[in-house]
Amino acid sequence: MGSIRQQIAVDASSRAVWDLLTTVEGVTSWWVEDARLDARDGGRIVVGRTVEDARQEDRGSFHQVRPTRAIEIAWDPSGAGPLAGTRLEFQVGRGEGETKVHVVQSGASLDDDARRADVEAFWKGALLKLRAKLEG
Repeated sequence: MGSIRQQIAVDASSRAVWDLLTTVEGVTSWWVEDARLDARDGGRIVVGRTVEDARQEDRGSFHQVRPTRAIEIAWDPSGAGPLAGTRLEFQVGRGEGETKVHVVQSGASLDDDARRADVEAFWKGALLKLRAKLEG
């Protein structure tokens, strides 16, 4: 099963990072165009975006939520977006004066080299937006 891993350090508190990962206002400021979410174990999440004039939506559930530390989301395989059928993990940790945000997306769809490259490029850009939002 393929996976991608990305990490970024930000000059912000883990609480500030957490808010951008677990609120509608947060995730729509750096990750997706629109969202509905209930960030708790077993809670649902729906995220949407427009790509090349086509609407993409992914639905998932929060498998694990450990406040200010980690989130794991299992995405429904029937979705039309880049998350369909994958698992997404965010880990947040404090380091020497900074907070590290680690993202892992894994699933069989990432075995395809072209798809994997697209997902890696997406997360690089998204994490830069996350940093800009926090440090802006």
